[in-house]
Amino acid sequence: MGQNESASLGPDVPPAKLEARTLEAVSKYIKKGKAKKIVVLTGAGISTAAGIPDFRSPGTGLYNNLKRLNLPYPEAVFDIDFFRKHPEPFYVLAKELYPGKFFPTISHAFIALLAHKKLLSKLFTQNIDCLERRAGVPESLIIEAHGSFATQRCIECKSEFPEKEMQEHVDAGIVPRCGKKKCKGLVKPDIVFFGEGLPIEFTLNTHLAREADLILVLGTSLTVYPFAGVADMPPRETPRVLFNREQVGNMGKRPDDVLELGPCDQGIRRLARLLGWSRELDQLWRGKVGDQEAARQLGTQETLEEEIEELDDEIVEKMAEGLQHLDLKDTENETLAEGEEKESLTYKKEEASGSESKDDAKIQDETAKAKEGVEDTRKGSGEVVGKENKEVEAETSHRKEKKETDTKEIPK
Repeated sequence: MGQNESASLGPDVPPAKLEARTLEAVSKYIKKGKAKKIVVLTGAGISTAAGIPDFRSPGTGLYNNLKRLNLPYPEAVFDIDFFRKHPEPFYVLAKELYPGKFFPTISHAFIALLAHKKLLSKLFTQNIDCLERRAGVPESLIIEAHGSFATQRCIECKSEFPEKEMQEHVDAGIVPRCGKKKCKGLVKPDIVFFGEGLPIEFTLNTHLAREADLILVLGTSLTVYPFAGVADMPPRETPRVLFNREQVGNMGKRPDDVLELGPCDQGIRRLARLLGWSRELDQLWRGKVGDQEAARQLGTQETLEEEIEELDDEIVEKMAEGLQHLDLKDTENETLAEGEEKESLTYKKEEASGSESKDDAKIQDETAKAKEGVEDTRKGSGEVVGKENKEVEAETSHRKEKKETDTKEIPK
């Protein structure tokens, strides 16, 4: 788990808008208010923690698990021509994936939090599980590029089929058919099968990706077009962040691409910590899934990895603080040394000046006393007074000469 510099970009290629190609820089970019139109792209990888298998993971992916249905090829379960002849395999799969059995992940909750903070421009998802809706992302902000289980209709007359009846048929393992007497066509959830076109809403909203100031790509292989092309629509200088187990598509080939490789939820939690949103995110998520499901999704191993991540972040922060402290300490030491040197010179000068002041004070004091003595002996002869005055003046002159000699001997 962690950040990787793009293999296509060397360290000598500076970012255009971010301070660095790191999640820390992304968090600063958001906190400074530079990301007000965030577009999110999601794939099956954000739902694996919920218990829904992705499509292509070796050994655990959905296509791998479909082998037991004896399909001519795994993707046939989503092929419209195959469905017309053999709808049963799809409804075996639908029973396992149907909404209501699974809960949103922390990644889903993060997208909902972006919406609550008015930062989400649009969510483009390949997923058909409706977990974005269950997490609290407004339906108006969701583009389900490959459709979803949210609605269903007859593939012949296009009449809508009641949700309650659809649920009953799926639970019972019965293929639903149109209720109109003259139709009786097969009913299919509004999921885009191979051989069908994408919803018009997808095409009408791709311009939002071009206008975005930040692109977040979560848990998708970026192999299925035209969905995968949305990630490349923004200008080259628009920051893009990939949360995925491996580098995919063209992610990592632009100056402001950040690769956060590993489980989506761990990368999202780390970004939330850097943004200062951890508590808010956790409360939102647990409010949707409950503590029991939260504990199940986290699991002992993931909890341990989360703690390790937090410790890593703390260590990095402490090291940065330590280096800054050392720099300040060096500056302080240099300043202190200069100060001590100046203080030493000042002290010597003050000592000399102090000695001079003391001598002057002593001379002035003795002179005053001598003058007092003169006043007291005014009744004496003028010769005595004159003599005393001369003696005082001589003593004063002698002390001043001595003081000047002593001062010259003190180094400045």
